[in-house]
Amino acid sequence: MSALLRRLQPPARAGASAQASATATRAPSANVAASQGRAGSFLVRGHRVAYREYGEGPRPLVLTHGLLMDSRMYGKLAPTLAAGGNRVITVDMVGHGDSTQPLDMTEHSMPQYGRDVLALLDHLGLEQAVVGGTSLGANVALEAAVAAPQRVRALVLEMPVLENALPAAAAAFVPLALALRVSMPTMRALAQLTRRIPRSSLLVDAMLDFVRRDPHASLAVLDGLTFGRIAPPPQERAQLAHRALVIGHPSDPIHPFSDADRVGRELRNARVVAARSILEWRLEPRFLDAELLGFLEEAWASSPYPLG
Repeated sequence: MSALLRRLQPPARAGASAQASATATRAPSANVAASQGRAGSFLVRGHRVAYREYGEGPRPLVLTHGLLMDSRMYGKLAPTLAAGGNRVITVDMVGHGDSTQPLDMTEHSMPQYGRDVLALLDHLGLEQAVVGGTSLGANVALEAAVAAPQRVRALVLEMPVLENALPAAAAAFVPLALALRVSMPTMRALAQLTRRIPRSSLLVDAMLDFVRRDPHASLAVLDGLTFGRIAPPPQERAQLAHRALVIGHPSDPIHPFSDADRVGRELRNARVVAARSILEWRLEPRFLDAELLGFLEEAWASSPYPLG
């Protein structure tokens, strides 16, 4: 049964998260090398998978991005978590970011992405890690935990996309795939144009990055994920005994809070946090940074999976 945290006031609450909030500040921009992380890659399924590492030590955390985004969405969060004593690995799934972008839709599926995260752990020589992500990344984390529960120390799930989101997701992504099919020459021209625009801020680039992408690669990702399973089914999720931090947002039909609440109730050791909006962690991150830092402290201080 999940513990649901709802906030009425901006300051953090008592406990480990509140203690973490005293030191939870975004990494200073002056430390450019640390904030950019250490780039690496490995081969899986014949594809190059790119990742970045921030920090060092025995507390690894793997973070996976949202659909048609990439690991740069964690460019501010990852250094903050690393400064808190965590080794943070942000990864680009196949078809995203600096990883190979195959045009065959069968190369893209949630279960396969979950196995790719486990392959990343093998590549890095990690027996176990906290695994998490945003939207698509949250679902990928669930897939990794279902495929190899003993490899996942704990779960961090920001706005998972589950059964309650399916109508809105279909309404958004099926027309998007159709639009890509019928306007491929236009989208290629727009991609070339927008790639010339310098990167500026997270929110602006999040909107531009979809247009910057190879439209053929975007279509392959959308087709592969649309015609496959979106997440492990409820009966598989209910078997997971991992500690989990679930973050949900209101007023977002593709990521309804009801899905975050649902998975929080399904997972036996979950805590659900209600953010003010989808923008909170991007614009006013102090509270959610502190929640995650406190959760990571708890995850590594307690007994590893499987829980007793």
